[in-house]
Amino acid sequence: MSDTILLNGNQIQLTIERLSREVIESINFQNTVIIGVQPRGVLLAEKIHQKILELTGNDIPFGKIDTTFHRDDFRRGKSLNAKVTEIDFHIEEMNVLLIDDVLYTGRTIRAAMDALLSFGRPLKIELLVLIDRRFNRELPIQPDFVGNIVDTIEKVDVEVRWAGNENEKNEVVFIPLSPA
Repeated sequence: MSDTILLNGNQIQLTIERLSREVIESINFQNTVIIGVQPRGVLLAEKIHQKILELTGNDIPFGKIDTTFHRDDFRRGKSLNAKVTEIDFHIEEMNVLLIDDVLYTGRTIRAAMDALLSFGRPLKIELLVLIDRRFNRELPIQPDFVGNIVDTIEKVDVEVRWAGNENEKNEVVFIPLSPA
């Protein structure tokens, strides 16, 4: 079984445009920061941040958070490859728009929220995801802004691929996992 394209590049661009406009309608920019979850949530967050700036002229503070050492599974024999956390502003009493590419079990978002608390106590955390795999949740975490909802079985992975060079293209794909 081969990869199945769920969203192509044009559909992703339209979804980013829609999500940006939903955020613009819902958020008070004077008290808001955008934080992307490392690694792939940052790519989406950068695109959302840029689109909001383009549409409104509001340059919202932007940061990146790594969840590696806040995960509940980080000591399970895998070698750790931590990414950079870049938050050079206060989040105390701020509204945080947390952005990730795919919401699956909710464990990464829980870890991101734990990591955020190291920087202060936000007033509110809202979650934006490109893909919500809603029937696979292990924790009671729900997104506030959703690009697309996907109902999948556990034996399928959903991956957002971002173009890094001219041979790649933006797409969201289903990837069948090989049997264990």
